[in-house]
Amino acid sequence: MKRYRYAIVGGGLAGDGAVQGIREVDREGSIALLSEERFPPYKRPHLSKALWKGGPLERTFTRHGYRDLGVEEFYGVRVEAILPEEKKIQLSTGEELSYEKLLLATGGEPRRLDILPQGIPYRTLSDYLYTRSLFDPKFSGKGEGQAVVLGAGFIGAEMAAALTMIGVKVTMIFPETGIMERVFPPELSRFLVDYYREKGVTVLAEDTVKEAHSHGDHLHVRTARGEEAQGQAAILGLGIRPRVELGEKAGLKVEDGLVVDEYLRTSHPDIYAAGDVAFYPDPQGKGRLRVEHEDNAKRQGKLAGRNMAGAGEPYRALPFFYSDLFDLGFEAVGHIDPRGPFEAEWQDGYRKGVIYYHDGEGTLKGVLLWNVWDAVEKAERLIRSGEKKTSWKGSI
Repeated sequence: MKRYRYAIVGGGLAGDGAVQGIREVDREGSIALLSEERFPPYKRPHLSKALWKGGPLERTFTRHGYRDLGVEEFYGVRVEAILPEEKKIQLSTGEELSYEKLLLATGGEPRRLDILPQGIPYRTLSDYLYTRSLFDPKFSGKGEGQAVVLGAGFIGAEMAAALTMIGVKVTMIFPETGIMERVFPPELSRFLVDYYREKGVTVLAEDTVKEAHSHGDHLHVRTARGEEAQGQAAILGLGIRPRVELGEKAGLKVEDGLVVDEYLRTSHPDIYAAGDVAFYPDPQGKGRLRVEHEDNAKRQGKLAGRNMAGAGEPYRALPFFYSDLFDLGFEAVGHIDPRGPFEAEWQDGYRKGVIYYHDGEGTLKGVLLWNVWDAVEKAERLIRSGEKKTSWKGSI
């Protein structure tokens, strides 16, 4: 049985960050990196952004191997079980590995739709390669055909834009009234519906799929409102659920993810969690968070790696995320919740603006910068200041 000082389950950005974090503290300890995917760690946001705009595939990978860092890599393998008391991992190959410290960076499982089993739960590099082969088989940036996109969150909105920009005719179907309604204020999410329609997207808001039929490479759907859409495929952007099964079976505490402390340790002191699966203490308040974004995965992975190696540092980063939607884009930091109180400043209609999210008592909790750039650091300073104001307008 092979023995390692550190084992990392999950080959995404959190796993990659953990390797870096470990090596910053421990130059010699043996590391095993295990991933169900066939590829080394890559930048998941590129799958719905840069790669569709002509970005080279090789730049999607964080690195091409870890041999220079003394890491043994296991790709295309599944971890079947963790035995915490024995400090062992059982693999789908029948092998067993032992560890001293373990990181679970298992990410999230895309939600699917029972009525549409042939839908593409867009999440991995394999999903990108398959989708690209359907609509742009020569990878020339000149696609064709039709696609149905379900969902208007990050993946749905980004993929509808990406496919439209290479020439695919896209129909979006989602139950909310606006695009990215769980992130943006109502007026902005409704503006985006009109904006997407101007770009050529057929938007079916406040609707759901009722029937779906496929014949070969052709898909036909009918909605609850009686609308019809068709295409070569349906892209599912329905969110994810944290992959907690391994930890749960190992007896770890589970709520909305694997419960960790401020050092990213789970309920077992030798097992850590990071990324989409980690349910961690909110550095801005008394509750807990689980954040499904690139920056969080990288930061948590790196800190978990450092702490596995003995650094003993708390996680204090504020959530940060971004997106590009056609020729508009945004960056956001802190708690972004349009259901709570906020103030918005707009320029040029809704094409540029700053949205300040607060706690109702004047304390700033989050800032969304809509087509406003180079202001994230200032926004973070304002949030961390703890200052109270009757109005935050004009602060950025």
